[in-house]
Amino acid sequence: MSVTQTVDIPENHRLTIDVPREVPAGPVILTFTPKEEQPKKERVFGCAKGQFKMADDFDAPLEDFKDYM
Repeated sequence: MSVTQTVDIPENHRLTIDVPREVPAGPVILTFTPKEEQPKKERVFGCAKGQFKMADDFDAPLEDFKDYM
């Protein structure tokens, strides 16, 4: 029987693993596979140009806050 479970290794390097009941008791083999880091994508200046539109009255006072001004 094979069970795959992903766990994070804490700072104290002690693991507690909850095993499903259908797994029989007995010796087990643990295999550690380090997570591969994804290479960071290079940022491209201006790549979101045209995706956002600013309202013409963006700087105008809001009616909801008229009492506070």
